[in-house]
Amino acid sequence: MDFTIITPSLNYGRFLSDCLASVASQEGVTFEHLIIDGGSSDESAGVAANFPQATWSQEADEGMSDAINKGFDRAKGKWVMWLNADDRLKPNVLSKLLEQLNHTNADIVYGNWDFVNEAGKTTRHIMALQWSPFVHIHHHCYIGSTAAFYRKTSVLDQGHRLSTDFKYTMDSEFYIRLHAAGLKFQQIPITVADFRMHGSNLSQRNLSKSESIQQLLAAEHQFSESRAIRRKYGITLFQNPYLNGITDGILWIIAKTWKVMLKVCSIKK
Repeated sequence: MDFTIITPSLNYGRFLSDCLASVASQEGVTFEHLIIDGGSSDESAGVAANFPQATWSQEADEGMSDAINKGFDRAKGKWVMWLNADDRLKPNVLSKLLEQLNHTNADIVYGNWDFVNEAGKTTRHIMALQWSPFVHIHHHCYIGSTAAFYRKTSVLDQGHRLSTDFKYTMDSEFYIRLHAAGLKFQQIPITVADFRMHGSNLSQRNLSKSESIQQLLAAEHQFSESRAIRRKYGITLFQNPYLNGITDGILWIIAKTWKVMLKVCSIKK
């Protein structure tokens, strides 16, 4: 089997049909589509029933990372990805990808993606850039989780899984941990998927300005995950967290500049 697509889902029934249809329409490859539902109370189960090629599993989990890990455990495809329930694959993109995946020695392969709005209209195209752990750690995660594929034999079969301690930046921590383990990343110039932005995305719901102490605490928790990644894998000069904060700001500017240079080099190719 060429691919396993894992879709974690919880009460995203209004988007799920788009997601499942985008996978079901893929041609020229063999694949399985595993829907790992955490106990949706909306129309999700009914939507999934209209797509018999997908495998629906509904069970309690500890959050998105745990749901994806369950999919990792069950995956049979040579290449594995996760596609969020509100996202969708581009038409026949898997067959285009397979041509390149069959000729690479990379362990993690990732491509471009488009941001779309709630209605599915494209709002912005994102060009994937060459892998740089420095930019990834000190600026931001710039690999779209919905556009990344993992070689089963070298990633999943070796026991690599998402950390369930991370609720927001689990993909960012996963990528840098794979890099630290010596695995190889490769960027390919193919637009893989649509990433839907609708205001209630897990990574965005806490970042709007709010006077609510609960939302502010949730946002601080989200920021703390990125700080923990920097402390573990990045440049840390001080014990004092406030001095490290100043250093983080300087490194963020340097990393952002380096990312611009990567983009310029990609455009010139």
